[in-house]
Amino acid sequence: MQKYHVGIIGATGMVGQRFLTLLNDHPWFEVSALAASARSAGRPYREAVEGRWAFDWAIPEYAADMPVLDAADIDAVTANVDFVFCAVDMPKDQIRALEETVARTETPVVSNNSAHRWTPDVPVMVPEVNADHIAVIEAQRHRLGTRAGFIAAKPNCSIQGYVPALSPLRDFGLKQISVCTYQAISGASKTFKRWPEMIDNVIPFISGEEEKSEREPLKIWGRVENGQIVCADAPVISAQCYRVAASDGHMAAVSVAFDKKPPKDEILARWKAYKGLPQTLGLPSAPKQFLTYFEEDNRPQTRLDRDIERGMGVSIGRLREDSIFDYKFASLAHNTIRGAAGGAVLTAELLCAQGYIPHK
Repeated sequence: MQKYHVGIIGATGMVGQRFLTLLNDHPWFEVSALAASARSAGRPYREAVEGRWAFDWAIPEYAADMPVLDAADIDAVTANVDFVFCAVDMPKDQIRALEETVARTETPVVSNNSAHRWTPDVPVMVPEVNADHIAVIEAQRHRLGTRAGFIAAKPNCSIQGYVPALSPLRDFGLKQISVCTYQAISGASKTFKRWPEMIDNVIPFISGEEEKSEREPLKIWGRVENGQIVCADAPVISAQCYRVAASDGHMAAVSVAFDKKPPKDEILARWKAYKGLPQTLGLPSAPKQFLTYFEEDNRPQTRLDRDIERGMGVSIGRLREDSIFDYKFASLAHNTIRGAAGGAVLTAELLCAQGYIPHK
């Protein structure tokens, strides 16, 4: 197939770096433009990230000598790409303006940022869960006055473990959810070398994270109606979010109450069988087994299980009855792969497969 030419806006940050790694030898996508802030513009990528490359492996060869463009130079960034991934560190109002400006150049935007997650006609995608939400893009294009350009967003990384686990059970009536997330430092774009204060530490606060964890699932579980996404009315979600001394991987401790309590065996069977459109279509980044349940009492574990299915799977364990709710369990997802760059890559693959991203 003819490869899509891809740009990465915010290429020097941790998520941008992860995009570069995941797109190395991608069968559908070829990176043709890297963009970042003005201070990095004009420099080869290897120089722009010198001292800030977050991984133990080398910068992909294809990107090392690519010149970094100024993200503010929209014409240059979009000139030779079919679509862009966006993972910038800027104030939200500036991100909203940037992404809409890019979209209006007829360049679709697959965003890792939170700025447009509450725009009613922007889909917030977990591709296995709410692939039907891409239908709202036509209304968004009408609003933007575009033929091809649009914005699709990826949800918050902290919900990537427990929303997929609960989605196959929605017909039992999700009523109340209490969740505590234990989030790795890469979620703050940090390494232990750059954040030594996190060694042997837990911080019981992450700015804005609890609100996102309580609200975003309701949009993902919502419906497209009259050109916008209407959020689900239920369940009620209470979240606590903790930063913990792990490099990668967000763990969630979940308690859930149903309108109609399902048998435990039925929950396990649904987790094992659950597939979404990415699996049906055989998309390149789709995990073959989306949800994996561990019978061992001490699993999932962050170090052992965050990389399951190349970091694109969700690990679940410790399903048991709860004395206040109906059930409780633990779940885990890799926050910078499934929860960030990998989830965005899978979303882009779905959008391409469904004809929403054309070649220019």
